[in-house]
Amino acid sequence: MEPVSEAALIQGNEACAMAAIAAGCSFYGGYPITPSSDVAEQMVRLLPDAGGVFIQMEDEIASLAAVIGASLAGSKAMTATSGPGFSLMQEHIGYAAMTEVPCVIVNVMRGGPSTGRPTSPSQGDIMQARWGTHGDHPAIVLAPSSVGEVFELTVRAFNLAERFRTPVIVVYDEIIGHTRESVELPTSVEIVDRVRPTVAADEFWPKAPGANGIPAMPAFGDGYRFHVTGLAHDERGFPTENPDEVGALMTRLHSKVEDYEQEISEVERFMLDDAEIAIFAYGIVGRSAREAVQRARESGIKAGLIRPRTVWPFPGSEVAEVAAQVDTLIVAEMNMGQLIGEVERASGGRTEIVGHLRADGEPITPRDLFAELEKPVGVRK
Repeated sequence: MEPVSEAALIQGNEACAMAAIAAGCSFYGGYPITPSSDVAEQMVRLLPDAGGVFIQMEDEIASLAAVIGASLAGSKAMTATSGPGFSLMQEHIGYAAMTEVPCVIVNVMRGGPSTGRPTSPSQGDIMQARWGTHGDHPAIVLAPSSVGEVFELTVRAFNLAERFRTPVIVVYDEIIGHTRESVELPTSVEIVDRVRPTVAADEFWPKAPGANGIPAMPAFGDGYRFHVTGLAHDERGFPTENPDEVGALMTRLHSKVEDYEQEISEVERFMLDDAEIAIFAYGIVGRSAREAVQRARESGIKAGLIRPRTVWPFPGSEVAEVAAQVDTLIVAEMNMGQLIGEVERASGGRTEIVGHLRADGEPITPRDLFAELEKPVGVRK
């Protein structure tokens, strides 16, 4: 990727829309909700010039339904929402996972539950992003921590969705969504497109896995007949109650992500080589944690940071490696403790796990985390 010659001052939600266009998005279906509405406002301006279509639906349920339909018709499609709207989308997230329809859902998180604090930051939807829909399903969830990463990871979300034929979720909070930063955006990006069938139409089975376990996907109108159903189905795409066929389908849906987990998962390691204490943080809190670690190093404290850019699949092996090295691992989240249990599970008792949690609508600051790093052993809770 080649950067532009001059940096531009861009808002996080603007960067999301610009990245979608760069990735080849040609359809946006959505419904306005704070603090994600800027994404829709940008897409309604950008899509027509890119030959795409923008539609405002009557609610978030219909929005994702329209996105799924557009994707089946051959478009790269996305929507953006926030907490309450994300809740409404959960049934269709499960439908997209079961039917293997690539799409991108952006969730600009805000305070909750219910209406909560609609203009305040939060990280309260992290577990909903993984477990919000019913049943066993694969999940890919990306968590940028800056405006530049919003652009980068939104492009990556489209590429992952197309490659693995699955919905991909991008989560960031109100601060990142509304912050303007000077960033250098690439003039070109790597683009991945879904695999199209190469066999004759009369030989095509819509759910027959390819060499990588992922079926080829034609668009409606390409001349291939295929059935789309949220019911458990066989390789022809038709409903089945045969346990062997249902089991094979469920195993394949999970394996197509799990088999490539190391490739999908991305983690930033910062000053961990000789760290004796570390912070686990993601999103905007990862920014605060990075500065806190730098201040701690200047004070002689051997601190480090592990920041997942991919929160699902959860980077358990990377967390275990850090846990085996440090005396204490501080888990910092703007919620009541949604990923701390995953960190504890991955750590397996190798180190002390301490939560630094905040759910009052205010951000966790570098000063907060530096104070945590300064505490003597045994004082942290």
